[in-house]
Order: sequence, then C-alpha cells, then structure tokens
Amino acid sequence: MNAEQSACAPSRRVSTQWNQINWPKCEGHVRRLQARIVKATRENRWGKVHALQWQLTHSFSGKALAVKRVTQNQGKLTPGVDRVVWDTPQAKHKAIGSLRRRGYQPQPLRRVYIPKANGKKRPLGIPTMKDRAMQALHLLALAPVAETTADEHSYGFRPCRSTADAIEQCFTILANGKSPTWVLEGDIEGCFDHINHDWILANTHMDARILQQWLKAGYVENQILFPTEEGTPQGGIISPTLANVALDGLQPLLKQRFPAKWVQGRTVYPKIHLIRYADDFIITGTTKEVLEREVRPLVEQFLRDRGLQLSPEKTCITPIDHGFDFLGQNIRKYGGKLLIKPSQKNTHNFLAKVRETIRQSRSVSQAELIHRLNPLISGWVNYHRHIVAKGTFRKVEMVLWGCLWRWAARRHSAKPAQWIDQKYWHRLNGQKLFAVPLAARQSDGKPRWFWLVNPARVGIGRHIKIKADANPFDPHWRSYCADRAFCKQSGRSHRSRQV
Repeated sequence: MNAEQSACAPSRRVSTQWNQINWPKCEGHVRRLQARIVKATRENRWGKVHALQWQLTHSFSGKALAVKRVTQNQGKLTPGVDRVVWDTPQAKHKAIGSLRRRGYQPQPLRRVYIPKANGKKRPLGIPTMKDRAMQALHLLALAPVAETTADEHSYGFRPCRSTADAIEQCFTILANGKSPTWVLEGDIEGCFDHINHDWILANTHMDARILQQWLKAGYVENQILFPTEEGTPQGGIISPTLANVALDGLQPLLKQRFPAKWVQGRTVYPKIHLIRYADDFIITGTTKEVLEREVRPLVEQFLRDRGLQLSPEKTCITPIDHGFDFLGQNIRKYGGKLLIKPSQKNTHNFLAKVRETIRQSRSVSQAELIHRLNPLISGWVNYHRHIVAKGTFRKVEMVLWGCLWRWAARRHSAKPAQWIDQKYWHRLNGQKLFAVPLAARQSDGKPRWFWLVNPARVGIGRHIKIKADANPFDPHWRSYCADRAFCKQSGRSHRSRQV
C-alpha cells in the first residue's frame, strides 16, 4: 500500500468498511493532480499530461471517487447487461480494487429508449456498474484537459456552467442597438450517435486503448448484440465530455475566418458570435447572406470532418425581430428592445405535465398532491426566474388554480364553493395559498403548514454570467467557482416549505 492509499484508505483491520475511507484526503489528492494537468495542458506538454493522467487513473483516490460517484447518483440501482449493482459497502469497497487497466474489457451496453419532446424516442445505452466506474475514473483525468481547451462560450455539460449562463450571453450579444440582427439556429442531427470514431480517437487526450474499447463495445437490444461503428455511448458518464471535445474548436475557427478589421481609423468587428449548449447552438450575424453563404458552409464542413451534420428540420436563419427559441426560452426584440421570455412550447409542456400529475392524483391526499407538484413547479420557475417571466408566472398561477379547483370540487361535488375554498385554501403570510396543516405543531402550539409553491410570488433576479475563462480545475479559479456554487445553493428558496 503506497503513501497515497495509506492516507485515504481505512486500516487493514477495517479494510471492508466503505464508510471508513477518508474522502476529503481523496478529493484533495485528485484535485492536486487535476491542477497539474491543467498547467501542463496550457504549456502544451502533452507527455506530462498523459503521465499525470496515468497517475490519477491508477490512484486509490481516483478509483474510490469513481465508485462513489456511480453508487450515489440517480442510476445507482440501474444495472447493465450483467444485472449487477453495488448496493452494499462491501461491494463498493471491493469494486475499488477491480478498476484495473490490465485485463479490462468493457461489456456491451443495455439499449433502452426514452421519449423525446417531439414524440420520437432517443436511444440510451446503459453500461454495467464497472464500466460506469471506469468511465468516471478516466473522466477525472480527461475533464481538466477538456475544460482548459474548451470554447469560451460553450455551456453544456461543463462544471460551474448552466443554461442561465448561455441565455445571459445571448442577452449580452443581442441587447445593444448595434447588435447583430440575424441568428443562425443550429441543431446537430444525432450528435451522440454519429461522431466519427477515428476523429475522436485521434483528438482526445486520454488512454486510447480504453477509449477505443468503449467506442466499439456494442449494445444489446432484444438479446441481440449489435456493433457500434460510430457515435459515443449516449448514457455513459464520459459521453457528454467526448461530445464537447468533438464540437470544441468551432469558435476559434469562426474568429479566424471572420477577424476584426481596421477600417478608416477604427476597428470593425464582424459580429459573428457563437453560443453553444451541448449540440444546440446559435451564431449571430449582421445579414442573412453572410450566415447563409459563408457561416453555414463553414459550420457544415467543420461538422463533416467529425462525422456530423446539421438537422435540416431544426436549422434555420431568423431575424431577431421575429424571435427564436433557445433552451426553452424565447429571445426577441420588440421595437428595438430585447426581451427574453419562457417559450410557449416550454410553458405548454410544463402545464401538460402539471395537469397529468393532478389527473393521476385524484384519490391522494392534499399533502401528497402538494408533495408531487412542488418539485415540478419549483424546478420550472427557478429555471425561468432570471428572465422576463413575471407575466408568464401569473398565467401559470391562474391555470394552476383552475386545475386545483376542479380537483377539489370533484372530491366534494355536494359541497358549496365557499366550503371547498375554506378547506383547501388558507391565508398564510399575507397570501392565500393551497395549503394543509401538519400534525406536528410549533413550540408555541400554532399549527405547521405545508403549502404549494405560488409561481406568481417568485421573484425575478438577473443572473450573473460566469467569466468566460473560469476553470474550476485551476487553483486560481477555485475560490471563484466555490463562491458561485455557494450563492446558487443559498438562492434555492422556492422549494416546498414548512412554517
């Protein structure tokens, strides 16, 4: 047992006790190696990068954190083709020792399908627990490289970044009077399913043998093994990072193709800006002709080299005065003023989900109904609370009240409206809420109340966009990213509450 393993692992007498592992020391050891990888990447010392990655992927700390991640996320009880899950401390601790490169052979993915918003189904591959842990382990080594070389305005599947950052960047680029007036809305067709294996193997800085095995593992559907000749395993832990690696480089290419020019004693910028979230992106331009004749062919060639292509159905060029939907929000100029609102499609889908939840809860108690609805409402309003959403929140409140009234009236068809109103709606903290008293009381004998989140009462606040060059794996940016994470956690005040 080396010094690093001795510091992080429990004593030999309790070597099977998963809970005895010193997690802060494990995280500190991995964090230091990742910081060194960032430094070597910036210096283009790729031999040093690969040596540090090897050290991280063979460390006890990295393996322990990889097992911890796959056994504590939402899919911890979802097995792969081997039907094995690590659900005991003994199995988790034993799994750490099984994460070895020598003799490792990934198993095929278990193929399932999940519905998409447009009615189609998206294929999803479920790796085995061991393969998930190996991907999580190698992601610890790949993430610092991918984050250091990423496009500045790429926001999807990156630590410390979110859709709110992408939308705020849209506002920054499009809100001024001299902002670009045309937008190319881009969507990549089957991004995860069609990435060229040869390209990804040649341009990804990680263990090439392990990566090739993952890419060629195949999948099992209806007990039949199918090979995989292209694409990354959608559903794997490392797949989003591999997709980002494939799509990074478009922003520098646009800057190179459309540089700033010196004209009549001043610098003229072409106003070609890229904002990307995963495989959805927009590119701004001054005219439709520039986007159609110059930018789009450049993007298509960039994607063609990676085995990808734009979706003909979802890719279009739109004037900012007509507006466009991006990440569930509508961005449009009204009389020269840019307003960002929740898109009609996103709001419709949310209300449909709320109605279906209420319909399936006809026989449950009021407290159980509130328990089911609050996560839906809180998640939706918190997603849109940084834009011009107050009017939409009020409309949602009225629709929600109508659905709840019909739910209550159906349960008490013989009771008058005033009786129903007094039973289910109560005045608390100066507002009338759909609430229920709890059995437990406060110390002064007053009842505790459990109430439904009111969308119209959620405050609107401007989101502060993350700095473009912030890197959470760089010690210089660590405190900045930690402060943002703390503010995000402390700002979650719109959950179900008890008083």
